[in-house]
Amino acid sequence: MDVWEIDKLALFIAFVIPGFISIKAYQLAFPGTERATSDQLVDAIAYSSINYALLIFPIISIESGTLKETCRFLYYLFYIFVLFIAPIIWVLIWKYLRTRDFFQRNAPHPTAKPWDYVFAQRKPYWVKVTLKDGTIIAGRYADKSFASSAPAPEQIYLEETWVLNDKGGFERAKNNTAGVIILSSEISHIELRS
Repeated sequence: MDVWEIDKLALFIAFVIPGFISIKAYQLAFPGTERATSDQLVDAIAYSSINYALLIFPIISIESGTLKETCRFLYYLFYIFVLFIAPIIWVLIWKYLRTRDFFQRNAPHPTAKPWDYVFAQRKPYWVKVTLKDGTIIAGRYADKSFASSAPAPEQIYLEETWVLNDKGGFERAKNNTAGVIILSSEISHIELRS
């Protein structure tokens, strides 16, 4: 049995590729623990089947019509949509539903860590990072700052480092610095201010 025979290759493309596209799009939308590709094969086939179930009526309409004979370009364009575009659209719809309040009442939020939830919003913050040894690093998290996302370990880059006054307020930006990178292994807690 040769896996690369055209009929087997067509089955592989039809029942694995849309599912893998959905899985990868979901991982981009909701970063989390990644699994080995071999572990995702059954999921990919299931998601591909869901894709076809949701598109069954357009597929039946196209296959029972004359589009294949009259306009091959549109026929192939439709199947490019089915195989590559629709799986991404389903993920975007699912993301929208999973992040709505009515859905949240009955299911957990799809973002696994508060770190990812907060920093994925890309809002600017005044930040005080307290290290495990009690040292406080203050700075500005804004447009040029960055926070890692799962599955990578938490790290934060603050584009501006600030000096705190005696009362713990932000006094002024430090001179001659391009910011600071802080590793999660050193962090006790983080305070964010708008």
